[in-house]
Amino acid sequence: MSLYDNIRRVTPYIPGEQPAGKVVKLNTNECPYAPSPRVAEAIAACDADRLRLYPEPDCLSLKKVIAAHYEVKPSEVFIGVGSDDVLALAFLTFFAGQKPVLFPDVTYSFYDVWAKLYAIPYETVPLAADFTLRPEDYAHTNGGIIFANPNAPTGLALPLTGVEEILAKNPESVVIVDEAYVDFGAETALPLLQDYENLVVVRTMSKSRALAGMRIGYAFASTRLIRAMEDVKASINSYTMTTLSLAAGKAAIEDEAYFRETLAKIIKTREETKAALQKLGFFVTESKTNFLFARKPDISAQNLFEGLRERGVYVRYFKKPRIDEHLRITIGTDEEMTRLLEELKCLCIKLR
Repeated sequence: MSLYDNIRRVTPYIPGEQPAGKVVKLNTNECPYAPSPRVAEAIAACDADRLRLYPEPDCLSLKKVIAAHYEVKPSEVFIGVGSDDVLALAFLTFFAGQKPVLFPDVTYSFYDVWAKLYAIPYETVPLAADFTLRPEDYAHTNGGIIFANPNAPTGLALPLTGVEEILAKNPESVVIVDEAYVDFGAETALPLLQDYENLVVVRTMSKSRALAGMRIGYAFASTRLIRAMEDVKASINSYTMTTLSLAAGKAAIEDEAYFRETLAKIIKTREETKAALQKLGFFVTESKTNFLFARKPDISAQNLFEGLRERGVYVRYFKKPRIDEHLRITIGTDEEMTRLLEELKCLCIKLR
């Protein structure tokens, strides 16, 4: 018997590259603008002496602010270290049966990693040829359902009627709707919480609230489901959120005007970039996110990806079935998108 026989082996999730130096970074769906000025003020106002003490284990101060903003009860809110932490705990909490969990075949690539890590049986459900999610495909036996809405990396959103159809046909399964990108133009499932006890909605402050570096995620569900998540969390690590993260999250939620202003700028740039890409001959999905999913039929996506990278412009390329001819392009500032388009024009001429 070897030392390594009892070591768990997994194929990990691989995040987008974090390049050093001065580059145009459009590969990890970060916000191109700084967080609300109130965030910096809240962090500066924190008493350094407080850092010798553990933070709030229940994150109640942030829960109350989030609950008031979204008009739910604090007991219906869960806080975690980014939505990845929230989702991982949701997998552990709600997908503990023997029936397979269902999620799309083209979606956030962390889902199958967690399923394998936690030995959760799962099945991937193929999206339609146009990458849309068909609610009727989730109307068979399962041990739970999870899907991103809008989806990543396709950027497409399922209408609220479709989300409700999945919930209604699966009353005995927990249905997790991952709304990491919902603020950029999709319908939220939050109004359905009152009618569907099996619904869990997961959000993040990394995208629309420009706090990827603070790692703040949260979820909404019935008090009973949130309590179950809290019990699992407390069995792993009671003190997940830092004092500074809690302060930053509260400040970001409270500055609604800045939030709306930032969203408007990103959406405007997204639509302008989409139109410019289409003029260059790209096919682009109808994104409701802070990124675009695009392909150039006559040029390899991998060649475009590598060519852009050599020119200091980083986008995301997935060498996976069905999407290996697409690029996922984060929406940056207007200046960054102009640079992207200039480099793409040159590459399209060179690679044609």
